[in-house]
Parts: sequence; structure tokens; C-alpha cells
Amino acid sequence: MNWLQRYPKEIQALLLASLINSTGSALMWPLTTMYVFGELGRSMQDAGLVILLQSLGGIGGQLVGGAMYHRIGVKKLLVGSLLINALSLFALPIVSSHWQVYMLTMLIVGFSNAMTLPAIQAFVGFRFASRRGEIFNTIYVGNNIGVALGTAISGPLADLSFPLTFVLNGVTCLLFAGYFFVYLNRVDRSGGLHIEAKTSKREQKALPLLLNTRVYLYMGIGALFLWLGNCIWNGGVSPSILSEGQPASHYSILWTMNGVLIFALQPLISWMKRTFARKPETQMTAGSLFYLAGYTVILLFPQYGAMVAAMFLATIGEILFQPAMPAFISERTSANAPFYLGISGGIGQAGRVIGPYIMGILYDRGGLEPVAWLAVAAAVLSFGFFVLNHRLQVSGRAIAIERQ
Repeated sequence: MNWLQRYPKEIQALLLASLINSTGSALMWPLTTMYVFGELGRSMQDAGLVILLQSLGGIGGQLVGGAMYHRIGVKKLLVGSLLINALSLFALPIVSSHWQVYMLTMLIVGFSNAMTLPAIQAFVGFRFASRRGEIFNTIYVGNNIGVALGTAISGPLADLSFPLTFVLNGVTCLLFAGYFFVYLNRVDRSGGLHIEAKTSKREQKALPLLLNTRVYLYMGIGALFLWLGNCIWNGGVSPSILSEGQPASHYSILWTMNGVLIFALQPLISWMKRTFARKPETQMTAGSLFYLAGYTVILLFPQYGAMVAAMFLATIGEILFQPAMPAFISERTSANAPFYLGISGGIGQAGRVIGPYIMGILYDRGGLEPVAWLAVAAAVLSFGFFVLNHRLQVSGRAIAIERQ
């Protein structure tokens, strides 16, 4: 609570609402593979296909969310997409006996959930411009406290009832929608949304924005490979744990550990940011190296203890990378931030589209080892694109200085 007292009540309320929503989300998303593979009796290839469709919806959702932010306003965009997401989650237990309908519903879940991401990031960037980097990190930490809470009970809850996880996720999503409806109405009455409406007039058209590839393209491709490799947890680690006869709670423990570490490692991350990772682009590059180290551990030592060590390393990479990407975009693109947040997020989301399906096929044919090789290769490519992005930013600043 002392940690929260540094912020105004407005930010504290936003953090609490985000925590509740992320707790609900964590009840379901780590268990999707287990639900399809274990509960519905489908193959890992089918499980990968479901996650592929959900992630494909996520690409569309991020692109639409970023493009529609200034056109329909943050209030309609956020509340509307959260309501659609909640209704889709409530429908999952009903439609799961019909495979095609279940897959379509998961596509809608991915789309509606992803629409909220650039909207929330852009709103925070506009609303708290002077402290946006700090607020992005704080919201990220708060969300992952929710992940720790959600995953701590997701395994035992799944053993009791998988459909209950869908319903509880839908309930928390409804609560999040209600919070934003009340909160944004209050901001609107104070004139905050009117200021954003004036800002939207300075937004450029889509084509000139797309041509400015230095801002988003190489970072987005780096994120694509990063998320592709990160699919090892659902596409390799999860079925490996089940195949060895270990309970589902062993898998949820890994994600509980992830959430706890994200909070506990903040002093270490703060030291890294003060010393060798001061800029967002440097943080993304360093983060990819920690992901690479984690996947290498799984490849060399494919036992549960090594998976715990790999989660520790990958979590450091995640803490460095996740808040850095929206901070990087928001600092450099001003009124165009929603568009660039959507397009870069959509490119990165493509890794989550192809990753689960490819890893599902690889796991069905060869087990964990080929999946781990793919994750390592993806992390190497991610590091390469983040290095390229970093060098482009340095050269861009040098050109700007020369022109002055």
C-alpha cells in the first residue's frame, strides 16, 4: 500500500481495476491448451489452432482498436469491446461442445480483448504524459500481481470446473467495463476527453504513418519473434507436464511464479534501467537476451526444475520488454500513438498466431525438443531486430542533431 501512495487516487483506482481484470483473465488463458487437449480430448495441433484463431482475432483487434481510438472515442471503444468480450466468455461453456462454434467464439474473444490494449495504452500515455513510462511499468506490475493471484487458483479451479473459469473471467471483464464507464464519464465531465478530441485533429492519415517504418516496423518484427518463442509455454511446456503425468497445478505454479517475480524483481529491474538499460529500445534488446537464456535452459535440461529456472530468466526479459514497447511508441508519436500502438501490437501478435500452431505440430511429431529449438531460434531473431531498431533510433537522433 505504501507503493501505491506515491500516485494520485485516479491512478490507484485504475491500478486496482486492472488488477481485478487481470486476475480474471489469468483464470483462463494459461489453461486453454489444457482445456482443449485434456478436457475436450483434441490433439495438440487442434489446441494450437484454437490459440492461432484467438491470436488472429488479436491482430485484428489491435489494428481496429488503434485506428478507431480517435474516430469513435476512447469511452465507446473501451466499454463496448469489454462488453463484447464478457458476453463471449459467458458463451464459451455453452458452445464448447460444438467445435466450430467454440473456435469462432475464441476468435471473438481474442478480437474484443485486443481492441482494449492500444486504447488503454494510448489513454494512459495522453492522460499522464509527464509520467507515462513510470505509469506503464506500474500498471504492468499491478496486472501481473493479478496474474499471480489468478494462476494460483486457476489449476485447482480447473480441476473443479473448467467452465467456471470462463464465467469468472467474464464477471471480472464486466466489472472492468463498469469501472471504465464510470471513470471515463467523470473524466469527460472534467474536460479531459475534450482535450483528447482536439489532439485527434493533429492525427495524420494512415498511409504517411505507415511509411514511417523507423518508428514501428523493426520493433514490431522483433516483438513478433519474441511472442513466437514465448508460445513454448503453452505449445511445449504445458503438454510436456501433462504427458509426464504431473497435475495441472504444476503448470499454473510456473505462472504464479511469473506474477510474483514481476513484483519482487522490481529493485533489480530498476538497477538495470539506471545502469545499462536506460532507454526503452535498450530495454527491449536486453529483454530478448534473457528470453533466449530461458529457452536455452529448457532445450538443454528438459526437466521441471529447469522449466522453473527458465521461467525466472524469461520473466526478467518480460519485465524489461513489456512496458518499454508502449513507452517507446508514446514518447515518439504524440497524437498518432494509438495508430502506432495498434500496428506494432498487431505485428507482434502475429507471433502468437503462428507460434502455437507450429509448435503444436512440432510437439505432436517430436515432443519438447523441436519446440525448444524453435523458441531459441525465434529469440535470436528477436534480438537481431531489436538491435537493428536500436541502431536506427541512434542514427535518427544523430541526423536530427546535424540538421539543427
